[in-house]
Amino acid sequence: MTQIPTIGRIVRYTLSASDAAQIMRRRTTGNSIADRIKAAVWPLGAQAHIGNAVAEGDVFPMLIVKTWGNDETGAVNGQVFLDGCDVFWTQSVKVGDGPGTFSWPTRT
Repeated sequence: MTQIPTIGRIVRYTLSASDAAQIMRRRTTGNSIADRIKAAVWPLGAQAHIGNAVAEGDVFPMLIVKTWGNDETGAVNGQVFLDGCDVFWTQSVKVGDGPGTFSWPTRT
C-alpha cells in the first residue's frame, strides 16, 4: 500500500551534509554562553540552540507541516525534531532513502 504524505504525519528525515552544517553553525554550548555572558558579548535573554552534534545520515522524526502535490510523489515541508532544544525546518523534501529525504516509519 502506497502512503500519501499529509499534514500532521510524523516521518523519518535523514539529514544531508548541508543540513548538518546549518544546524551545527547555529548551535552552542552552555559553557560557551557562560563565557560570553561574563565577557558581556552575549545578549541577555537571547535564545540559544543547544544540542548534541549532528552529521549527514543522522535520522530524526519530522512532522509534516505542508504538502506539495496530492499523491505519493509530492514533496513536503516539515519540522525536524533534533536531539536538543531546537528544530530544523525542511522544505520541498521528497520520500527516499538517502540524505535530504524522508521515509515512512516501520509499523510494528
